[in-house]
Amino acid sequence: MADIKDPENTILMELKDGTVIIELLPDVAPLHSARMKELARSGAYDNVAFHRVIDGFMAQTGDVANGNMENDFNIRAAGTGGSDLPNLPAEFSKLPHARGTIGAARSANPDSANSQFFINFSDNDFLNGQYTVYGRVIAGMELVDAVVRGEPPMYPDRMVSVKVAADVDA
Repeated sequence: MADIKDPENTILMELKDGTVIIELLPDVAPLHSARMKELARSGAYDNVAFHRVIDGFMAQTGDVANGNMENDFNIRAAGTGGSDLPNLPAEFSKLPHARGTIGAARSANPDSANSQFFINFSDNDFLNGQYTVYGRVIAGMELVDAVVRGEPPMYPDRMVSVKVAADVDA
């Protein structure tokens, strides 16, 4: 288990084979970090599919409106929605989209991020300055690497549960 320095800004993402630990970066992207904690605390991310997983690029999830459908064949709608909360303004920084970083997914409008996010499989420098980086995987990246590929995958992997570490009893 990774050394969790700030439980209030650490996300525990349970996948089928184990736990991915994500360190949020509220000093870099306070609104995006707060949104991920809010959605995690409400249970909105639980059972949400990884609907866009591109080998060598990234794994995208977080469509809380469409990504938790029980029938995997309905997953085609995933990636088109967000939460009931308002969209977030971009919080661009100088942090690179390095392997394991968490980026805010959005439409062509830089201020359209909501609930969806992606985890970079590799250093994706071409995204730098165009998408908000607001976290990084500090343990369990091998579990992210094992997520089923596809756009969308026929039988997608899901986030079993997503919690804020401060809320989990040791």
